[in-house]
Amino acid sequence: MSLERILILDDELVIRKALEEQLRRKRFSVCSVGTLGEADEHLSKDEYDLLFVDVHLPDGNGTELLERVSSMSNPPLVVIITGYGTVESAVKCMQAGAFDYIIKPFSSSQIDVLIKKARDYRQLVKVNQFLASESTVSGELIGKSGFINQLKDVIRKVAPTEATVLICGENGTGKELVANELYRCSARKSAPFIRVNCAAISESLIESEFFGHEKGAYTGATQRREGRFELADGGTILLDEISEISPKVQAKLLRVLQEREFERVGGNKTIKVDVRVIATTNRNLAQSVERGQFRQDLYYRLNVFPIQVPPLRDREGDVVLLAKNFSQSFGRKHGKQIKGFTDDAIVALERHPWPGNVRELQNTIERAVILAESGQPIAQGHLGLFSMPTNVAAPQVAHAYGHGEMSGPAYGGGYPAAPQAPQGNGGYYDAAPPSYSQPAPPPPMPPAAPVASEPAAETAPKSNAAPLPLDEIEKQHILSTLEGTEGNRTQAAKLLGISIRTLRNKISAYREDGEFIPGE
Repeated sequence: MSLERILILDDELVIRKALEEQLRRKRFSVCSVGTLGEADEHLSKDEYDLLFVDVHLPDGNGTELLERVSSMSNPPLVVIITGYGTVESAVKCMQAGAFDYIIKPFSSSQIDVLIKKARDYRQLVKVNQFLASESTVSGELIGKSGFINQLKDVIRKVAPTEATVLICGENGTGKELVANELYRCSARKSAPFIRVNCAAISESLIESEFFGHEKGAYTGATQRREGRFELADGGTILLDEISEISPKVQAKLLRVLQEREFERVGGNKTIKVDVRVIATTNRNLAQSVERGQFRQDLYYRLNVFPIQVPPLRDREGDVVLLAKNFSQSFGRKHGKQIKGFTDDAIVALERHPWPGNVRELQNTIERAVILAESGQPIAQGHLGLFSMPTNVAAPQVAHAYGHGEMSGPAYGGGYPAAPQAPQGNGGYYDAAPPSYSQPAPPPPMPPAAPVASEPAAETAPKSNAAPLPLDEIEKQHILSTLEGTEGNRTQAAKLLGISIRTLRNKISAYREDGEFIPGE
């Protein structure tokens, strides 16, 4: 609820009491005063969402309050009430910033309509302020492979329902696009769609981001703030990377999913909301439950309808289709006319394993568009992809993906089939670096004759040990760095020159391989 505290300013006691009683029955916090001075005193101490203000008061004109509240950081809505209404005075008040204008005597039904209008307006303003500061995910699911067609069919069936959806998949597969499609095809598509990136919010602030806080709840909380669940009231909330939240917030989130109610941080008022929950994760939550990292009861609350998003390597025929779409989009963005792809570029696109999935493909195409000449096709050299031998399989890395119990061509009434384990951990730097031609080395010099007084050095025996794969060398380096930092992941990520999120993903893969993780 974005409308809670109401102040009534009227010198007629009967009007004040009648209006106060009606609003209290609706569970609003109401304060009533009879003079401008008393109103100023209350406004200086507390925050209010709505003011009912009479025009003719013992110590001045109620319209004077309009100018005062307009300078507040979070100004309340002001409704002017008067027994001497005229068209001219109504126009003047609205121009001065009044939200509405009603004439005495007014009925209880008029107040009910006005309250609903004020509540909807307040929520709309808050949602717009939030969306203005957030980047939104746009686009559509592009593809013609069997996996994508099946995924679209699943979305079409579950979107109109109120079921909680858990979207699983590797990084970069387009989980947010699936969530966006679920919202766009739902009955709540005209209501707010609020996104929360759980991995990007610090543990100390995520509870406030979810549920909001009251003024003075902690240092720096200078005014009341609505949380994301409150902003999403009547609509949909997307909890991206849900596996990253702490056990404390997991317990509070469970209550919201069960009862659809919560309290703000520092508050004691129970707030009820009507929201549909969609969550995404790139981890195997069932395994996280077994390891005690995720609450079992919360997992079952989220796992009402799981959807598996396939990796790009399993979407036969979609790579080139996506690449052409991205080339046109980035061509418009960077002011270039791109004439498709050369044959060798298409072969390179189809052979690449795409460990970073659609996100890696998108970045690769944007880079190629920038390098290509306007009016010319994208060539293989513009892509910066190495050519993998067709007869050598890339080393596979275990990955926490989807649900362990899911297997076979299909599962659970039309869910997309569980894909195979990914190759690499996702990202441009998982691929082997491209080779560059080097000048031929000079011919070796003939060995010098050994000095008679010194015995010839013995030739070192050649090692028969096979060289370690690059991913094994990388794993050993990461684990030794973690050991050196005594398990401090933030410090280790800084020393390794990678993001903390990339380090977490790699640690998760190593843990599933049975490796001992320093610090755990």
